[in-house]
Amino acid sequence: MNDHYLKKLDRVTAILTQLQSKPTVRAQDLAAKFDVSIRTIYRDVKTLENAGIPIVGEAGNGYSLMDGYKLPPIMFTKEEVLSFITAEKLMQKFSHQSLGAHYQIAMEKVRSVLRNSDKNLIQNIEKQIDVYNHHTQSDSSIKNVIPTILESIADKTQLIIEYKTVDSRVTNRTIEAVGIFFEFNYWYIMAFCTMRKDFRQFRVDRIQQIFKTQNPFSQEYGQINDYRRYSNGEKTRVRLLVDKKIVGHIVNSKRYYGFIEEKETEEGIEMTFDTEWIKEGFPRWLITFADYATILEPESLKVKLKNLVENISKKID
Repeated sequence: MNDHYLKKLDRVTAILTQLQSKPTVRAQDLAAKFDVSIRTIYRDVKTLENAGIPIVGEAGNGYSLMDGYKLPPIMFTKEEVLSFITAEKLMQKFSHQSLGAHYQIAMEKVRSVLRNSDKNLIQNIEKQIDVYNHHTQSDSSIKNVIPTILESIADKTQLIIEYKTVDSRVTNRTIEAVGIFFEFNYWYIMAFCTMRKDFRQFRVDRIQQIFKTQNPFSQEYGQINDYRRYSNGEKTRVRLLVDKKIVGHIVNSKRYYGFIEEKETEEGIEMTFDTEWIKEGFPRWLITFADYATILEPESLKVKLKNLVENISKKID
C-alpha cells in the first residue's frame, strides 16, 4: 500500500471520528482541517458510504450519521492514551470541584473501552506524572455550579445568583452567561447583567447561591472572547517604556492589567494599557519591575508609585 492510500485511509478514519463526535460536519470545515480540497472530502464521504456507513446529508449542507446508528468502540493509539493520563492530572489540580467528579466518571468510561495493554500502560505510567500547583485552590461550596452555568448557556436561559462582591456586600443579580474562563487561579463567568445593562465578570467562588430560570436570553451572544474587553469600572490609559530584557517576564500578567499593544523603539518597548486598577493594583504590579520601566503617562501614576515606594522605605527603616 503506497503513501497516498495510507494518507487516504487515515483521513477517512478521522472523518468517521468527526461524524461520531459532532451532530453535523461541513465539507468545507473538513477540507480546512485536513488541508485537502472539498472534492477530496466528497470522495472520502462516498468511500464511507460505499463501506456501509449510513451518512445523512449532502454536499453543501453538512453530513451526519443516521440517528441511532451504533459503531464499535473507538480504538485509541498509545499517544492518545498517554495524553488522557496527562489531561487527567491537569484536571485534578486545576479543574473546579464541580467539574472534577464528572470528569472522573468520564475517564472511567474511557478506561473501560481500552485494551488490556493500554490499561497496563496507564497503571504503569500514571504515578510518574504530577502537576505542581503552587496556588491554593478556591472552590465554591455549591454543588455543580459550573455545570449549572454551562447548562444555562446551552439552553440560553437566565440565571439568578446571590453574589458576594470584593468589599463583602451581597447582591442578587439576574445574568445571561456568555461563557466561563480560568485566569490567575480563579474561574470566572462572563455575563450580561440585566441590572447593570452591561457585561460583567463574576468570580465563581464568590457565588453564594445560584438558581436556573426558564426566562430566555434577551439577546444573542457571540463567543466569550468577544466580550472579554468589557470591564466593571472606569479605565485609565497608561503608557510605559520597558526595558527589552524584562518584557518576557511580564508576558503572562500584562493582559490582566489591561494590556492593549506594544511597539519596539530604540529606547525599549513602549507598552500601552487601559487599566481599571490605577489606584492600587497597577502601581503594586509595576513596582515589581519599576527599575526597568519609565512611566510615560499618566503623571498621576508617577505620584502613586512614588508614594508607594516612600511608604515601603519607611517600613524598612
